[in-house]
Amino acid sequence: MSEPPGATATLAEVPTTDDPSKPLTAQRVLPLRRPGRWIVTAVVLVLVAQFVHGLVTNPFYQWDRWSYWFLRPTILDGLLITLQVTAYSAVLGLVGGIVLALGRLSKSPVLRAVSWTYVWALRSIPLIVVLIFLYNFSALYKTLSVGIPFGPAFFSFDESRLATDMVVAVVGLSLNEAAYAAEVVRGGILSVDQGQYEAAAALGLPKGYQFRKIVFPQALRSIIPNYVNQLIGLIKGTSLVFYVSLLDLFGSAQTMGSTYPGDIVPLLLVVTVWYLILTSVVSVIQFYVERHYARGATRSLPSTPLQKLRTGLSDLRARIRREAAV
Repeated sequence: MSEPPGATATLAEVPTTDDPSKPLTAQRVLPLRRPGRWIVTAVVLVLVAQFVHGLVTNPFYQWDRWSYWFLRPTILDGLLITLQVTAYSAVLGLVGGIVLALGRLSKSPVLRAVSWTYVWALRSIPLIVVLIFLYNFSALYKTLSVGIPFGPAFFSFDESRLATDMVVAVVGLSLNEAAYAAEVVRGGILSVDQGQYEAAAALGLPKGYQFRKIVFPQALRSIIPNYVNQLIGLIKGTSLVFYVSLLDLFGSAQTMGSTYPGDIVPLLLVVTVWYLILTSVVSVIQFYVERHYARGATRSLPSTPLQKLRTGLSDLRARIRREAAV
């Protein structure tokens, strides 16, 4: 009877050394040759080499001007503003997302309805619309007051003095980020096994203690990868604050490009490289945070990039020695 498609080879079919005089236990098993894998690898390397060659040698990119602009004070000032806006918005957005997620999981119908409406509305409205609306908010409400609805106000303040460009950018990004973070946090909380809740309730632990010490730490293993995606999107989303008169990294490059139109492409490459650096740093931090929270959930911790490099070099040296022995 013929073997079904995809069946693996038996031990007798694995190629061994060509010396039949040796006993089977003394013969060394040779790995199967996979020429298709080597062909695909060679094609990919050729394409990558062509891309790098075109990127380096094409005079259109003006790498000399790129090196001139990369560390200019105006670019670094914009980078600092990007980092500030990202940091403030990430913290406020995450806190708001946790509050909204708890509201959606609450037993109160009012809290569930309000939280759901907020998430639905902010995820439906484009971020640029939110930022422009907040930038012109003083035209709708010149003063803001806190007090009894339809009654006296306890105190009021001038909205135009409070809403600086930085405040508008941070508030707009935080409001938008909170809507998405709420769904990330809610999904992480729902991913915790129901048995954890039942075990905590059987021990008589208070609800707040259950959430802080049992539920949320386990939910973080699911929350962190998804929220880092949101954080990377937030870093790139800060480029929109240029439209509310805040000169971040992209805004600084855009302004310099208007002054020096011949350097538009190098300036765009400067922005691209800085965004690549920022997202790479966030990705490295994400790896180690995930590795920390993987303790107790996996048999062994994931290897660090340095450990993977050492293992790869050891395997390569072993393979070379085996090939040389043949």
